[in-house]
Amino acid sequence: MDRNEIMTFLPHRAPMLLLDEVMPAGAHQSQGVYHVRGDKFFLQGHFPGMPVVPGVILCEIVAQTAGILVKEELMKGRTPLFAGIEKVRFRRMVRPGDRVDTHCKVLRTVGSLIKLEGEARVDNELCCEGVFLMMLTDIPGAQA
Repeated sequence: MDRNEIMTFLPHRAPMLLLDEVMPAGAHQSQGVYHVRGDKFFLQGHFPGMPVVPGVILCEIVAQTAGILVKEELMKGRTPLFAGIEKVRFRRMVRPGDRVDTHCKVLRTVGSLIKLEGEARVDNELCCEGVFLMMLTDIPGAQA
């Protein structure tokens, strides 16, 4: 799915819609792609002369990859929110021009809480990994 298709279910919009592509990758798994462009807002001051994608942005890209796993709920107007981030490690800098490949796998679902294992790689080299807790919620007035 490309960005236009992603916007049919993921509630994120520019400048926070980061994924360029997302697709299912087997039972309860998804894969995504993000191309790091040098003009992104989060690179402007992080760091002058040596732009590096902030770790929190890498976490967001991984979390957005999980959106396709709950597409049906999002299409009903539910909103995905971070409820927790555990065991996150950053292993490699991500810079403009890099292609970030992401992978998410559902570990457990309890009601509206979903625990995911996720990672991001550049050139098949691990740059971010962690466990993410996503909560699906109904926010009055939110648009999908």
